[in-house]
Amino acid sequence: MKKSSVHIVSLGCPKNLVDSEVMAGLLAQEGCRIVSGPEDAEILLLNTCAFILPAREESIDEIFRLAEWKKQGKCQFLIVAGCLSQRYGAELAAEIPEVDLFLGISEVPNIADHLRKLLEGRPGPRSVVSKPLFLMDAGHPRLLSTPAFSAYLKIADGCSNRCSYCSIPQIRGKARSRPIEDILREAEVLAHRGVRELILVAQDTTAYGRDLPGKPTLALLLRELAALDNLAWIRLLYTYPTGLADDLFNVIAQQDRICAYLDVPIQHIDDDILAAMKRRGDSRLIRTKLERAREVIPELALRTSLIVGFPGESPAKFNRLLAFVKDIRFDHLGVFTYSPEEGTPAEKLPRQVSERTRRSRRNLLMEEQAVISHEINSTLVGSLQDVLIEGPSDNPDYFLMGRCRRQAPDIDGVTYVRSGARPLPAGSLVPCRIVAADDYDLFAETIF
Repeated sequence: MKKSSVHIVSLGCPKNLVDSEVMAGLLAQEGCRIVSGPEDAEILLLNTCAFILPAREESIDEIFRLAEWKKQGKCQFLIVAGCLSQRYGAELAAEIPEVDLFLGISEVPNIADHLRKLLEGRPGPRSVVSKPLFLMDAGHPRLLSTPAFSAYLKIADGCSNRCSYCSIPQIRGKARSRPIEDILREAEVLAHRGVRELILVAQDTTAYGRDLPGKPTLALLLRELAALDNLAWIRLLYTYPTGLADDLFNVIAQQDRICAYLDVPIQHIDDDILAAMKRRGDSRLIRTKLERAREVIPELALRTSLIVGFPGESPAKFNRLLAFVKDIRFDHLGVFTYSPEEGTPAEKLPRQVSERTRRSRRNLLMEEQAVISHEINSTLVGSLQDVLIEGPSDNPDYFLMGRCRRQAPDIDGVTYVRSGARPLPAGSLVPCRIVAADDYDLFAETIF
């Protein structure tokens, strides 16, 4: 294959980013040069998201932005992969002639073959979409786009929960897990490459192993990962409330390498809304699980995500959610406004909430969370925290920036660090004392 320069844009979640890194690894293995800017690229590759309407709009906007580079620069081909292609590939091929190829989820491992055909003048159909069955393994190369000291580790793909508002099962297929041995092989490779923080991701990490022989659990996987050498932190995202159990809490509490951090997307707390969402478990179960997690895991940092404006969310039901947020006091919280998704049961539910009301309710929750976060962060002043240095900051008083165990990359706040004259390269894990706090960020001094 011609040794082309390729620029890759990855949209959406970390799970999508892993697919982009696999495609980058496969193309680099074939001799392609991965470049940082579209102006230097002969091939433009966009990996899209289609989870909710804003994500689809962002993907479409990015297609046309890259199409302009195809007109102006030295780009020869524009390829669009991922969730948007999986869902609408044939329609998009008919409507957007600027794109040379739309590839579905299962074409990730075939990216080099598709590019070779384009370069050799042997193009096939402009849309190649099949049943979403791809699941990466340790044999797939990855060219990390995250900082060298931190990497996402995808333990499964797809989802079998079938929440009424969510299109992920349609796009990504049923839940399918990687064997523990395969995950450990990849983790060892990443640790050998200098990765200090592994962040476990899947559509639902607590569903891990249910589809595998012997049904290995997430707790078992975490215990095995914690036994590996050279890793400093292991972080867990996207846990489903009903999948939380004492075996998981215990392994987090017992293993120092596993961050005392849980991301538990609960979406809502009103029982009628939860039932309409087809979420497993009710408000009582959610409260019980969160209380038990805090009981078993000392210094636990809890993150959640919520959906406001779901059909039927009356003022009383929203106020119940707001009161719950005030009561539980999450360390970190994200809020989505409900987006009617084509082909989902919730799209046809009565009593749809206006966009204006959805935005207003989101703002109310985020305003309340800012107060809570500030109060929680203030209690950390004076405490000792290990901080993973990410690099320089633009704060003149705290010239380094990093994260403590309580903070996941990109979605939570950061810790600004002042360290005197001692240089601290990115990837350093240093003990610090927290000296100040604001709504979302912490400020620290090293204690060498």
